[in-house]
Amino acid sequence: MTDAQDHKEKMKAVQAEHRKKVSEAVDPGRGLVLINTGKGKGKSSAAFGVVIRALGWGQKVAVVQFIKGKWKTGERRFFEEHNLVTWHTMGEGFTWDTQDRDRDIAAATAAFGKARELMESGDYDLVVLDEINIALRYEYLSVDTVLDGLKARSDRTSVFLTGRDAPQALRDYADLVTEMTVEKHPFEAGIKAQRGVDF
Repeated sequence: MTDAQDHKEKMKAVQAEHRKKVSEAVDPGRGLVLINTGKGKGKSSAAFGVVIRALGWGQKVAVVQFIKGKWKTGERRFFEEHNLVTWHTMGEGFTWDTQDRDRDIAAATAAFGKARELMESGDYDLVVLDEINIALRYEYLSVDTVLDGLKARSDRTSVFLTGRDAPQALRDYADLVTEMTVEKHPFEAGIKAQRGVDF
């Protein structure tokens, strides 16, 4: 058997195995819970890629940002200017900016209240809870509160949670968990955040 024939046979086997898995997969009849976490860059960026994918299928999308406050990002500018996404920036900025735990708890509580409203409404195919894991890490929200909200969501609605340090209870509940790792980051080399790449 030639190398080309051997490769062709291997690819046929791979294709057959993939087709078998696809044929056995089932539709859950509900939206999924997705988590991007870890120390690597790209957690929110990847979630906004999924937002674009959903919009490409004519789906309705909402975003609630928990931490970034009034910081203008490219994705926020784009989605607001094109009126494509229901957008709520509820945080007051990074927690080291406010230095006021009570205010941070109040902001996170208000943000999750808005998130629950969106998730339970039945109006959205996808709701992104951007940086909610940071609010959980600092205990501005309880894990049980977030789990209760996820369980009460409309069957139509998938939810994407981003941010470092996703709690294990959320990881256990989620359908997909991606741990972003960092091998190299320009900030560590003294390079400031770049418009269009970092924000």
